[in-house]
Amino acid sequence: MEGGASVSAEKAAESASYTYWVREASRDAAPLPPPKKIDPADACNQPTQSHLGSAWNRAGTWEEKNLNKWATERIKELLLSMGSLAFSGGKAEITEVTRCSGDAFLVTVRNKKRVGYTYELSLTVKGEWTIGGETKKMKGDIDVSEFSFGELGDLEIQVKLREDKDVQPQAKQQIIQDLKSFLQPLREHLLRFEEELKGR
Repeated sequence: MEGGASVSAEKAAESASYTYWVREASRDAAPLPPPKKIDPADACNQPTQSHLGSAWNRAGTWEEKNLNKWATERIKELLLSMGSLAFSGGKAEITEVTRCSGDAFLVTVRNKKRVGYTYELSLTVKGEWTIGGETKKMKGDIDVSEFSFGELGDLEIQVKLREDKDVQPQAKQQIIQDLKSFLQPLREHLLRFEEELKGR
């Protein structure tokens, strides 16, 4: 009797081994579904799920793309296309972007696209003013402190004139005030850059 019990215990242990999921179907188990042949035409008509980002990133998980080269070139291009601004006593234009440093990026997170950037600028300005009945050619610099995506409403600039001993301090102050008028067109052109960045 004891021998028969040990044999049945061994069989039970074997049946509960790591291959338990390969058990044979019992008579009362549900039948397996019959195999179904896939029609190639149906496979082609399956709707494809759109996704953002690279081909390898089908799930749309985190992916970051560097846009520095495009952004730097586009900012320079937009600012140099501004043309000249006219003032009561003269006119001036941005002739060079001497510094355009920062980062721009596109991030895909959970199949949603987000863009961002942070930049700083230094610009050279040249212009002509009528001072004391004479036309004077002047040079200046506009520094645009760090600005980021969505913060152009807080844009700030600092204006400096190159030294010119023939120009009186009062006239210099007026020229500096005139050059501060570049703030609004700068903001408008950078907003255009933001819109283009969002469309990438």
